[in-house]
Amino acid sequence: MSDTIRSVKGLTVLVTGAASGMGRATAEVFAADGASVAVTDYTLDGAEVVARAIVAKGGKAKAWKLDVGEKTSIKPVIDEVARHFGGLDCVVNNAGIAGFKPVDSEDYEELWERMIRVCLSAHQRIVREALPHLRRSKSPRIVNIASTEALGATALDSAYSAAKAGVTGLTRALAVELGPEGITVNCVCPGPIHTAMTQSIPEEHKTVFAKRRTALRRYGQPEEVAHVTLSLCLPASSYITGTTIPVDGGLMARNA
Repeated sequence: MSDTIRSVKGLTVLVTGAASGMGRATAEVFAADGASVAVTDYTLDGAEVVARAIVAKGGKAKAWKLDVGEKTSIKPVIDEVARHFGGLDCVVNNAGIAGFKPVDSEDYEELWERMIRVCLSAHQRIVREALPHLRRSKSPRIVNIASTEALGATALDSAYSAAKAGVTGLTRALAVELGPEGITVNCVCPGPIHTAMTQSIPEEHKTVFAKRRTALRRYGQPEEVAHVTLSLCLPASSYITGTTIPVDGGLMARNA
C-alpha cells in the first residue's frame, strides 16, 4: 500500500467540540498530518483560538461556531465547511456534556433531555446533514466519540451512560446502513482522560482510581485518543466499520 493512503493529508475533517480536550487534540493531530480542519465549538472564540494555533504551525484550519444541541444550526455550518474547503471527507462527533444526578431528583428530566439532545441526537443530525458531502468523498469516514460509560456504568450517571450507549448502537446501525456506499462508521470510547470534564477531580483521587482500575495505572492524555480517531479515518482503514474501540488504559479489561 502506498504512503498516501496511510495519511489524511489532503482530506477535510469536521470536529465538533474542538475548543478543548479531546476535540482540540483531534483537530491538532489531523492538521499535523496534513488534513484541512473545520474547528467547531459552541463558542466561536474558543474555536478560533485552536484554529489560529493550527495555522501558526503551518496547518490548515478555520473556526465555526456550532452548538450541536441546536439542530437548526447544523446544516448551515456543514454546508459552509464543505464550500470553504471544497468538500468534506471525515466527521468526528466529539462534542458532549457531563452531568451527575440521582434518577429520582426533581430536575432529572431536564438533564436527561439535554444529555440525549447533545450527546446522542446531535450525532445523527450531523451525520444526516454531512451525508450529501461524504457521498462525494473518495474516503468517507464517520467517527463517533462515546465513553466507557457506554460499556459499564457509574452511580448517578445514568443519563450520560444511556446517551453514550445510544451512540454505540447508532454507530453499528449506521455502519450497516451506509456500508454499501463505502462510508465507514466507528466509535471510540475513551476511559479516564485528562480533560475539562475531569479537571475538577483532585489529582490524588485520579491517581488512586487509575492504579486500582486501569491496566496502565494512569489517566490518558487527549492526544492518545486523538491518534486512534485519526487511524480510523485513514484511507487505509477502509475495511474497519461498525467497531467500538475502548481507549481506556485497560479499564474494561481489568477485573481487579
